[in-house]
Amino acid sequence: MGRCGECQQWGTVIEQAAQTGILRRIDAVAPAAARAARPITQITTTDAPRRSSGVGEFDRVLGGGIVPGAAILLSGEPGVGKSTLLLEVAARAARSGRRVLYASAEESAAQVRLRAERTGALHDELYLASETDLATILGHIDEVQPQLVIVDSVQTVSSSLSDGAAGMPGQVREVASTLIRVAKERDLPIVIVGHVTKDGQVAGQRMLEHLVDVVCHFEGDRQTSLRFIRALKNRFGPTDEVGCFEMTGSGIAEVPDPSGLFLSQGAAEPGTCVAISLEGRRALPVEVQALTIAAKGPNPRRVVHGLDSSRVAMVLAILERRAGIKTGEVDVYVSTVGGVRFTEPAADLAIAIAVAGSIQPFSVPRTVAAVGELSLAGEVRPVTQAAQRRAEAARLGYEQVIDDRSKSLRAALTDVRSRAASRRSEDEIPAF
Repeated sequence: MGRCGECQQWGTVIEQAAQTGILRRIDAVAPAAARAARPITQITTTDAPRRSSGVGEFDRVLGGGIVPGAAILLSGEPGVGKSTLLLEVAARAARSGRRVLYASAEESAAQVRLRAERTGALHDELYLASETDLATILGHIDEVQPQLVIVDSVQTVSSSLSDGAAGMPGQVREVASTLIRVAKERDLPIVIVGHVTKDGQVAGQRMLEHLVDVVCHFEGDRQTSLRFIRALKNRFGPTDEVGCFEMTGSGIAEVPDPSGLFLSQGAAEPGTCVAISLEGRRALPVEVQALTIAAKGPNPRRVVHGLDSSRVAMVLAILERRAGIKTGEVDVYVSTVGGVRFTEPAADLAIAIAVAGSIQPFSVPRTVAAVGELSLAGEVRPVTQAAQRRAEAARLGYEQVIDDRSKSLRAALTDVRSRAASRRSEDEIPAF
């Protein structure tokens, strides 16, 4: 407590900061007539014109094609095929009559030419430059006058206007900002390749993701040929589309209907069940396989591939407690077919049926699919986009979908067993 000098009263001491004398001001600038603010009801909306990249699966993710002036960031782990995909995009755009500039800052021109020969991506309208200096790349843009520019990658290009080596935050910010400004000023679409960290995030500051219009992620397991591209951000379209590709010896190939990639081709065996996965807006059938053998030690093994191991452990506990199926005395191996990752809760019911079919055993007919999330109480809960999943199952020839209409895990297993028994009876009837 102290005595205030101004009010001559006892009270709390109030500290006041002295003014520094430094005053900053910004003078207002009158906007041009074309940029004057208007009521939102008077602003007309027109769809941005799009041009196909020539790769249908890439167009699907972009929302229908490439918008002029768009800045697109493509990220992915090293070796997943980013450069191969963009070289194919560049070649197809060149074949459609557009001039393309491919600026490679990581590989020499000879290395890119060798890949182009192997993948059949050679064309006279595809211009190639191996440059790491931003000013030189801008000079190539002025000289070539392209209609599409690809820069591979932003972390290996440097600018003389920023200190530090290529890849430093300041350099990445300067290079990306300059390229985006050129894209907007000239209505020139630019695709920028970005590196990722160990956890799959775009390397560098998150500012890079905020600057660009579209952020796409190219992913896939190196042990398999399947690749997916999905949009994490899209100012011109949806972000729930997924493109599917397959890496081949001659390059990258589109997979417009990947329904048969994740299914085994043999007869129905105990321990298998088909679920309907949802990749973006695309519903895909995925076969879940389970193998159980008597445990050789006090701690049974749990080996999981392509699924969420924590959810598999939860499903095994639910099977034992709610369905009376002993899972604690066997080693359990659970996997998906084709190397696809299926980590959404909709896989719970298929995992439970596959494991139960391996233990008891019984075979799930090829005409039956299962979709559902399991609660700890043993209930089968509905999943997102259930109607779309059932429609895709019907299109692919699945006559019955075991889902939340079974109410409980016990009821779902009973439905599957009855369906398997009826199918077995039909197969045993001799043909005339």
